[in-house]
Amino acid sequence: MTTGLDREVRWGIIGPGGIAGKVIKDFPLVPNAVPVAVASRSQQRADAFAAEHGLLEAYGSYRELIMSDSVDALYIATPHPQHRDLVLAAAEAGKAVLVEKSFAATVDGATLMIEAVRRHRVFAMEAMWTRFQPAIVAVRELIDAGEIGEPRQVQADLGVNRPYDPADRLYDPAQGGGATLDLGVYVVSLAHYVLGRPDSVLATGSLAPTGVDADAAIMLGYQDGRIASLITTLRHQTPGAARITGTAGWIDILPRFHHPTTFVITRTGEQPERVERPQTGGGYAHELIEVTEGIRAGRTESSIMPLDDTLAVQQTLAEVCHQLGVEHREDDHALS
Repeated sequence: MTTGLDREVRWGIIGPGGIAGKVIKDFPLVPNAVPVAVASRSQQRADAFAAEHGLLEAYGSYRELIMSDSVDALYIATPHPQHRDLVLAAAEAGKAVLVEKSFAATVDGATLMIEAVRRHRVFAMEAMWTRFQPAIVAVRELIDAGEIGEPRQVQADLGVNRPYDPADRLYDPAQGGGATLDLGVYVVSLAHYVLGRPDSVLATGSLAPTGVDADAAIMLGYQDGRIASLITTLRHQTPGAARITGTAGWIDILPRFHHPTTFVITRTGEQPERVERPQTGGGYAHELIEVTEGIRAGRTESSIMPLDDTLAVQQTLAEVCHQLGVEHREDDHALS
């Protein structure tokens, strides 16, 4: 892979599903980045995606794209259990990666991925677009400036009405299904971002007939009394709101908090202040800019979404799943 601050970063898409179709539309808003290729296990799907989005190359094999000299960075948008082997191969090939959340299906998988990208010194980041939304950036700045005092509590919910279908990815154990890995990652990541790694995790919920978690209520505890109360579900729509409470006020991140445009800050004894911070495009450009600029600058991690944070969130998610009776596995045949 070439280096230099003035170069263009060429992107490949692995997994031409629904999320990839949304993300690729934001590339025109990203300076010095151009998508050039896509890979699927189906040549027909790859060809169709390439034709729809004007990509030059389409591969019917993930490995072919990973080994191609035509790309510098890979956006990995396959189901969670496939991420491990795709990232390991990408790191070996010297390719930077932006990996959809959840980063992996298991802690062991995430650990191996992080070890590999660090060993090969390639840029890697979890695609937690929430941290890069302008509204969340502004919330972080206000917290860091002490505008609500010391953050003590985080409350957040995220649920969708997904009728049960055993063939649906979200209900399929082989594809890392379940509310926690798909939606719970957002509420847990927000809590980690504000309060840090918890000292205790307590979860309760219910399982779908396929054995994946359909919903979960999660309590994260800290030795100094701070707490996060989190809810996620596939059974019904929830507001998708979040509140961060500090010793001198609170911030309400209005729905849906994982890609918000508005929040309200209430400082103790003062009137609430409504703040608007619209996203650019579909909201994915911000994380794409972070990765593209990082690659061009020769960095290997994001300071906003570092790999240690990703691993800590993965550990919390794994503990939640374990308490609910769900044990995820990586896909050992992702590259076959």
